Amino acid sequence: MNEILARWNDASFEAAAAQILPCCGSKAWAREMTVRRPFQDEAALMAASDDAWYKLNESDWIEAFQSHPRIGESTALNSSPNSATHGTSSLAWAKQEQKEVAEAGDAVKIALAKGNHEYERKFGRIFIVCATGRSATELLETLRQRLQNDAGTEFQEAAEQQRQITQIRLRKWLQG
Repeated sequence: MNEILARWNDASFEAAAAQILPCCGSKAWAREMTVRRPFQDEAALMAASDDAWYKLNESDWIEAFQSHPRIGESTALNSSPNSATHGTSSLAWAKQEQKEVAEAGDAVKIALAKGNHEYERKFGRIFIVCATGRSATELLETLRQRLQNDAGTEFQEAAEQQRQITQIRLRKWLQG
């Protein structure tokens, strides 16, 4: 068994929930994952994560979305002093996930910022996309495509993107 997973399985409820929260950003998801312990391996953890994610309500999904910075920015919308531990890991991962955007030209960064604001006006929340391994140009094209979605379709797409981000972050978390 993975050492991090073994220690997490043995941690107090409060400590375990706090440790896993940066992987998703939803407190309800973190509590549900903590309740489901112990996990024997990564596969069981990943399956439980998906199951817990799909059982959350919309407000829990929105809480997870708000734990991310906008594409091209470095501060999450819900940054607060009482989420310092959560914010540090989550924002460090977001910076790593968005490294291609940081290296993009000014024109692409400006277009992303404009697209982010247009998305927020249309859907009332930030644009969530699994950015890992994707260029800034790809992310901009995805943003433009998703702006064409209706509200219901886009909410489901955002939730799927968050699920993918959570899976990637769980793997990073397990690696220490």
